[in-house]
Amino acid sequence: MLKGPGGRLVGVEVKSAGSVRSDDLRGLEDFAEAAGRKFHRGVLLYGGDTSVAFGSRLHAVPIASLWRW
Repeated sequence: MLKGPGGRLVGVEVKSAGSVRSDDLRGLEDFAEAAGRKFHRGVLLYGGDTSVAFGSRLHAVPIASLWRW
C-alpha cells in the first residue's frame, strides 16, 4: 500500500503470472472496500506485456513497465 496526499491510498499487488483475469484482482477489490473513500487506485503488477483496465480504478500493468521510460 502507498499513502499519498490527503491520506489517499493505492493498493499494489504483484503476481508472476503472464496473464490476468478479473479474479486476480479480488485482493485489491477487498482493499478498496475496506479503505472506502480513501481508496484512490489499485495496481496489479504481473508478468505479461499488456496494460489492462478493470474498471476506472483497478489496473493490471506489466511489471517490466517499472524499468521502461
